[in-house]
Amino acid sequence: MKVVIIKFPGTNCDEDTKYAFDKLGFKCEIINHKQDKFCADLVVLPGGFSYGDYLRTAAISKFSPAMSEVLNHAKKGGYILGICNGFQMLLELKLLEGAMLKNKNLNFISKFQNLKVISNNNKFLSKSNKDEVLNIPIAHGEGNYYADEKTIKSLEENDQIILKYCDEFGKTTNESNPNGSVLNIAGICDKNKKIFGLMPHPERACEEILGGSDGVKMLKGFLC
Repeated sequence: MKVVIIKFPGTNCDEDTKYAFDKLGFKCEIINHKQDKFCADLVVLPGGFSYGDYLRTAAISKFSPAMSEVLNHAKKGGYILGICNGFQMLLELKLLEGAMLKNKNLNFISKFQNLKVISNNNKFLSKSNKDEVLNIPIAHGEGNYYADEKTIKSLEENDQIILKYCDEFGKTTNESNPNGSVLNIAGICDKNKKIFGLMPHPERACEEILGGSDGVKMLKGFLC
């Protein structure tokens, strides 16, 4: 599987993401956001602060030349993964439903966070068990996912909620919700299970010496 990672002005997780995919044996390259033609099986929109988060997160990056090809890739049924700022981009592009608000406490949050696998009926989490608890870093100031009741109902009915914030025992409590996200949602996908967005950073959990390797299990799913 060929992986293309798009680097925007302000992106700071592209090299970490490439390292993680290289470690798993993917054919991977980083391209500039001005490149409007590329070929890939999986397109990754990495984390960071694209365009300094001016206006709002990902509001400007959606106009980058590369995004036209991202939209074409989506129309063809290609795989797309948006991590943190990349998730925000997918929401701005309307490739995923909902919106992202500032964290409930208005603070930037950076820590390891427990996540519960809500659905593994998709390529991304196919190597994880349903209800499994993974420990993955988060680092964001606007990770408070919001969607109206109708959208949430649709996400639930179509098995599109893939990850939720939880405690070490897998309980999705208010205390285990770091940012105020509705229903503790940490990650979702589209109805076709081809486009994935999550706020946690799996690429930062690929070495035990750095705190854990649960991220490897996530990314390895794309090898299936």
